[in-house]
Amino acid sequence: MEQKIKQDSIRIGENIRRIRLAQHIKQTQLVQLLQLEGINMTRETLVKIERGVRHIEATQLRGIRDALHTTYDELFRES
Repeated sequence: MEQKIKQDSIRIGENIRRIRLAQHIKQTQLVQLLQLEGINMTRETLVKIERGVRHIEATQLRGIRDALHTTYDELFRES
């Protein structure tokens, strides 16, 4: 069973969106990069994660970190 990471005080989804937009990467592009790495993700799932209405799985978080060439520190940064 995949571990899910809750988004409570830490706004992981907001950080993903901020980093993605700063790199001029569209949601569909990020999803395609993740799918190429074998990470199961749809655009709808990414939208929910970025909005904070869905928990992110550990493998999805690792894939996003790698695809955006960022760090866990940046993804877990408090607003």
